[in-house]
Amino acid sequence: MAEPLLPDETWDEIKPLLPPHPPQPTGGRPFADDRDCLRAILFIARTGMAYNALPADVFGVSGVTAWRRLRDWTAAGVWPEMHRRALNGLGRLGAIDQSKVVVDSQSVRAVFGGRTPARTP
Repeated sequence: MAEPLLPDETWDEIKPLLPPHPPQPTGGRPFADDRDCLRAILFIARTGMAYNALPADVFGVSGVTAWRRLRDWTAAGVWPEMHRRALNGLGRLGAIDQSKVVVDSQSVRAVFGGRTPARTP
């Protein structure tokens, strides 16, 4: 049997981090289910599929809806908090090996840069 994209335990951890939907005093279409949107975002991230190619009948949301929800959650700061909680949980389990880390140039600033020995051809 295939592993679910978003198990219930993971959803229960993520759900409180998501911002509430704004009120719709004039009516309109109800908001798509957050869990369906997150499942679609996870599927797109795993497969590299284009958002507009997402099969809406399988996920219950269109690719555009998933993309808009990703945009809104990014603006609300959901992803850094989710990452922090995941790392804390893994740390409590002793599942993080800090002897293997990666530092790249985007993480550590080179304030003054290095010396250029000669002009680059």
